[in-house]
Amino acid sequence: MARFVIRRLLQSAVVLLGVTVVVFLLLQLVPGDPVRVALGTRFDPQTYEALRARAGLDQPLVVQYFDYLRRALTGDLGVSFRSGRPVTAIVLERLPATLSLAVTAVVFAMLIAFPLGIVSAIRSGSLVDHAARVFSQFGVSVPDFWMGIMGILLFSGVLGWLPPSGYVALTEDPGRWASHVALPAATVGLVTASILTRFIRSSMLEVLSEDYVRTAEAKGLRTRVVVLRHVLRNALIPVVTVVAVQLASLLGGVIVIEVLFAWPGIGRLTYDAVAARDYPVLQGAVLLVAALFLLVNLLVDVLYARLDPRITVK
Repeated sequence: MARFVIRRLLQSAVVLLGVTVVVFLLLQLVPGDPVRVALGTRFDPQTYEALRARAGLDQPLVVQYFDYLRRALTGDLGVSFRSGRPVTAIVLERLPATLSLAVTAVVFAMLIAFPLGIVSAIRSGSLVDHAARVFSQFGVSVPDFWMGIMGILLFSGVLGWLPPSGYVALTEDPGRWASHVALPAATVGLVTASILTRFIRSSMLEVLSEDYVRTAEAKGLRTRVVVLRHVLRNALIPVVTVVAVQLASLLGGVIVIEVLFAWPGIGRLTYDAVAARDYPVLQGAVLLVAALFLLVNLLVDVLYARLDPRITVK
């Protein structure tokens, strides 16, 4: 296991290196001068040249890239063109908001998807099964921003139960954090739950048709025991992949939802960086998202071996 983890970490380092190359080259194709945009009405030639020299933009592209890579290896992702603050500090400030939203949304989705998907598979063709499939199709088809707007109108505008936007840190006030995270997490969670429900149902149906399940039922084991001991664990393997992909995508930031609910996460940071042509912040955000994706994939591979002893990691 240790050798496997070390090898995957080395592979992840290569992937991150490729991400830095691709992002750096793509940003060179974006029209406009980021330093000129950052200065705005305060533009004057001397300040402009000084900022370009400070950012290293007066150097050849190859020199710019290797200078960025050298600094990134020490944790220095540069300085924001807009605020003048270190990019590392800005990105890490936004990470807790994204983590809290992503984890809450995934937990909310699993609380809906697992019971619904399991019951739907066990009672295939029943009213519950039809309702689950309608819910799944509805969640996938309806845009999340529309559900977010409807949630704000209902729970904030009409009922007045929840705040329409904003963010409070979990460590600052758990109660206010819960009230602020409820709407965006439910909006994202419903979409995630609809996707998970379909995968859980199909995975459960596939395992339920296996011979060993019919043998267990023929021995007189109760349905609950068969499902929990024999079916669910084997059905979890493909479901874990879907959960991991959904979690990784949410950790990358749900831009539309974060903008709609004024949630100061990685997605909102990326959106603001693109709008302001703040390239160092954009590079830092993309690099963090890529690292989170790779970390989640590594954890899933290790979890596979725990769920199914037949799976070996080498």
